[in-house]
Amino acid sequence: MDVEREPGRRGRVARGPAEDSGPVAGFARRLWELKRAAGDPSYDRMRDEYGALASKSALSAAARGRHLPSWETSWEFVRVLAVGVLGGDEDEVRHSWRGEWERARDALTAGPAPEPAPARARRTAFVLAGAVALVLVAALVLVFVNPFGPASPSVPVGDASEFVADVTVPDGSEVRAGSAFVKTWELRNAGTVGWVGRYLVRAGSFGNPGECVTPERVPVPQTAPGEHVRVSVDVRAPEHPGHCQVYWKMADEQGHILLPQARAVYFSVRVI
Repeated sequence: MDVEREPGRRGRVARGPAEDSGPVAGFARRLWELKRAAGDPSYDRMRDEYGALASKSALSAAARGRHLPSWETSWEFVRVLAVGVLGGDEDEVRHSWRGEWERARDALTAGPAPEPAPARARRTAFVLAGAVALVLVAALVLVFVNPFGPASPSVPVGDASEFVADVTVPDGSEVRAGSAFVKTWELRNAGTVGWVGRYLVRAGSFGNPGECVTPERVPVPQTAPGEHVRVSVDVRAPEHPGHCQVYWKMADEQGHILLPQARAVYFSVRVI
């Protein structure tokens, strides 16, 4: 990252990523310019005073341009500055920045330029030859290993869940310090395994100052494959203004996490 000296400030001041260094750096440069336009607040101030629902390290990394931040982190960076400090319309700001983020994401994931025709033809022939060889090997395996024919093509999906909606207290809601509220999510059993004897267990949190107080686990009602279910947790907000965000994962009665690769559900509130 380039640096410059700024009159009246000691040391060096970051210039931000060079916009022509790629889509990630270009997006980070715009975040950096927004931060400067809003008075260049510290990341601690963005979290603790302005209420950004992201960690200091995540906010800082978003403006460095080494990796494209998630949309959730990007929006918290933008929301507190473009809306909270600069007074922009929330819907317009969200629409504009979502477009910026998606363009950076699409440019980052775009494939390489098309190959010249002769090279492409050679590559296609090579791939087809490999595919034919794989088919022959597979046929031989079926003949010698499974002489009664191939196994059934129907493979069960297994255990899977899908987040449907925040039924109560949408993310970013304001709650009074010390108040009690009930957070409810709607989930869908997206697999082929029935949910019996399951719980959502508290799997992590962040917030300052203090944290929201909750049970360590809440029961998940019995849910057949394809069915929707609502799960609720009682929450008490911290006694002082700030924010808190608590994550939950599905587990069995013994506390073993059942879907370790699935994204956690969470609630995120501003405490006023």
